[in-house]
Amino acid sequence: MSDAQPASVYDLSHTEEVENLATFAILVDNEPGVLHRLVGLFAARGYNIESLTVAETDRRAHTSRVTIVTRGAPHVLEQIEAQLEKMVATRHVQDITRDPNGLERELALVKVKGTGADRVEALRIADIFRAKVVDTTIESFVFEMTGASTKIDKFVDLMRPLGLVELSRTGVLSITRGVDAM
Repeated sequence: MSDAQPASVYDLSHTEEVENLATFAILVDNEPGVLHRLVGLFAARGYNIESLTVAETDRRAHTSRVTIVTRGAPHVLEQIEAQLEKMVATRHVQDITRDPNGLERELALVKVKGTGADRVEALRIADIFRAKVVDTTIESFVFEMTGASTKIDKFVDLMRPLGLVELSRTGVLSITRGVDAM
């Protein structure tokens, strides 16, 4: 007699879907409550926001640009984009991640404490990464760095053993190459 379980007509196995990062650039009306509604859309559906930047981009047109980085399975990211497009204050949504002309950058300020060989090594690494020294004392540096988030992550990882004290990041900004506007 076999110990095998009888086959079920219901497929209870769950396949893990690969999650991807996505960067959405959203042009919205610059009015009170828009950011709250936008963040509420993510919270209500259990979507995580990994990075969020917002600023007014056109005073005359009363528009702001919101850049949101989130993570999800492809069908979830499509759902997020569709929900963003349905918001009343939304003028345009663009998935920068899928756009071959998309550019993403971030700014970071990195404070490193160190003396002697660690100080020299921190300066050497900063030079390689093209980080700019914006403040210095006898025992510390503050580096300013712009670039892709992965580049900043690598720089920070290298600074940790040399005396990383503090880190401040802007979040991702995005735009597309070429003459067309969003």
